[in-house]
Amino acid sequence: MARKRSRIYKRGGRYWGDFRALGGKREPLVPPGEAVATTDPDVAEVLAADRIKELRTSSRNRVLLGFEGPTPLEPYASRHLVLKSKSSRVTRSHVSELETRLRRAVEFFGADRDLSTISVSDVQDFTAWLQKLSNRQGGTLNPATVRHYLNALSNLYVRALSERRVPAGHNPVRDMMDKPAGQPGEAEWLEVHEAALLLEAARRYGPSSLHRDPLPFMYPLIGTYLLTGGRTSEVLGLQVADVSFDRKTIRFRPLQHRRIKTVAGWRTVPLWPQLEGILQEHVFGGNAPLGEGLLFPSPRTGGMIHNFSKALDAIAQTAGWKEGEIRSKMFRHTYCAARLQTLDHGEAVSSYTVGRELGHGANKLVDQIYGHLGQVRHRADVVEYRIENHRDVLADQLKALGERSTT
Repeated sequence: MARKRSRIYKRGGRYWGDFRALGGKREPLVPPGEAVATTDPDVAEVLAADRIKELRTSSRNRVLLGFEGPTPLEPYASRHLVLKSKSSRVTRSHVSELETRLRRAVEFFGADRDLSTISVSDVQDFTAWLQKLSNRQGGTLNPATVRHYLNALSNLYVRALSERRVPAGHNPVRDMMDKPAGQPGEAEWLEVHEAALLLEAARRYGPSSLHRDPLPFMYPLIGTYLLTGGRTSEVLGLQVADVSFDRKTIRFRPLQHRRIKTVAGWRTVPLWPQLEGILQEHVFGGNAPLGEGLLFPSPRTGGMIHNFSKALDAIAQTAGWKEGEIRSKMFRHTYCAARLQTLDHGEAVSSYTVGRELGHGANKLVDQIYGHLGQVRHRADVVEYRIENHRDVLADQLKALGERSTT
């Protein structure tokens, strides 16, 4: 009868374990907090027993419960983020946001917490903890932000399920009832004459040398938002090659630095005459015409900018708005409201056409959310916000901008 091989043996004066019979491998028996295998036979026996127990538990989980386990939270979250980055389905900024949210989960649950041991009640406690965190603006995280944190954790469990790192069906975030959610409200937008005033203020804008990162292209940037209806990241990620002055179109497409939210988001929209003039000056004017790359590159890094709220506030305040009152999301709604009032071959444009230009697969969102008709009705063949068309309405505001009103 063959002699049973010992699971503990010496190698170079230090103890190793042979766990191949249990589905493991030959491994050094390293005590916690140390870098090399132990030389103490008693310590080696304890370490080997712990490893045998771990392998047997893993085997039982695999056979009876259908998962590998145990899976510590922090290392698996790191793996999840790496695979997200390699998938090319999300942008670097989105991965960075996920990392921040998962770091909070690690902070609350602990780096070594086994994913399969986190229950619905644990997630409820995590939610209550998140709701007390500061938003760095004198308040706490709002329900919509807390929901983003929970979604990040839930997505981690989706991967863990696909890789059999947790028992089948185990996703405590998904199973939690009454998850926090943002309250949908009436979307804000600008009337056509208000958009014209803001665009005129942007045209007059001269970035102060005191700004850390002055943005000299705020006029064409705001004009592109108002005259395309593009989402924030879509406009900031536009390439010079996406603008066709010959075909009079602007193309939104997924790129390495920018993702497109939906399949319908890959689209071509009209290059309206007003925007054509603005972008021709931006691309071909000045001392250094743009040849290729980003349409709105960061003056400091040459890469994609991610925040221009300070410059936007500076422009809006010169036109009478308060700090924080104007944000880029309003421009998308403004375009929709203005576009719905234009004509298409003499007839009112269809909501389906507007929905396609906004990157929606159907017109439901246009009808229910974006379908704003302003107090000042505007019928034209094109979308435009020309200040000369609204001097009477904007007489006082134009005086504030330093221009005399003409009648």
